[in-house]
Amino acid sequence: MKHPIFARMYARVRPAMDREGASEHRRRLLAGAVGRVVEIGAGDGGNFAHYPAEVVSVLAVEPEPYLRAQARESAVRAPVPVEVVEGTAERLPAGDASADVVVVSLVLCSVPDQQVALAEAARVLRPGGELRFYEHVAADGGRLETVQRFADATVWSLLAGGCHVHRDTAAAIEAAGFVIEEIDRFEFPADRPNPARPHILGRARR
Repeated sequence: MKHPIFARMYARVRPAMDREGASEHRRRLLAGAVGRVVEIGAGDGGNFAHYPAEVVSVLAVEPEPYLRAQARESAVRAPVPVEVVEGTAERLPAGDASADVVVVSLVLCSVPDQQVALAEAARVLRPGGELRFYEHVAADGGRLETVQRFADATVWSLLAGGCHVHRDTAAAIEAAGFVIEEIDRFEFPADRPNPARPHILGRARR
């Protein structure tokens, strides 16, 4: 799965996003995680520095070749063991019930089918395991929702590596059989217009 232009743009923009506040979101996303982790759509490895010491291992799955190479460089500096592998959300290279935690971070916007991806997350999670999520989502009405629908119907997905801005990801997580135990809704960035401004961050249980 190659998106070479978007991949390079993302790798340049991601550090700036982190400085504006996304780094704190990543820290909150991973705080308290323990055991074996599967991270779906690891990108350039922006989450790796935030894994706590209680994490035994991270299997980081990334389909885009350029981002996967960047992630492997980031893995060398990670505070926990990270293995970066090729794979997709729809077909994770991990065994059944092999993970204590599955992490999805700004990735469920771009998978072709959220239910297929979430079913794979459920497959690799042990019973009682956690899904940690940090995603931008659909606006709840108003002008922004209209803008999102227009963006998804036109060129946004083509320009942004398959991203869709009008997805009710929390509802999709629940429809996949997860029980959401904690969810925070916020706008980021809050100080300027952006179709991908509404976000959710939280955890769900299999």
